[in-house]
Amino acid sequence: MESNRKAALLLSALFAFGASGAANAAGCIKGAVVGGVAGHYAGHHAVVGAVGGCLVGRHLAKKQAQEKKEAQLRAAQTPAQ
Repeated sequence: MESNRKAALLLSALFAFGASGAANAAGCIKGAVVGGVAGHYAGHHAVVGAVGGCLVGRHLAKKQAQEKKEAQLRAAQTPAQ
């Protein structure tokens, strides 16, 4: 029961963080949910999985945003034909 309580508390905090800073939390919520589920099935480590998933999700979202920005810059620098 204690593990469920911790997971619920962590997810509540993540949702609150996501609502207050949506731009900064990109990828965190989805990663936390996926990581939490994976951690739960991998030995009842939902909280650890949620935290890890949040970090990985945020990293991937940041990387994707950077790649999109670079593609837009390349498109803007290409001469029109």
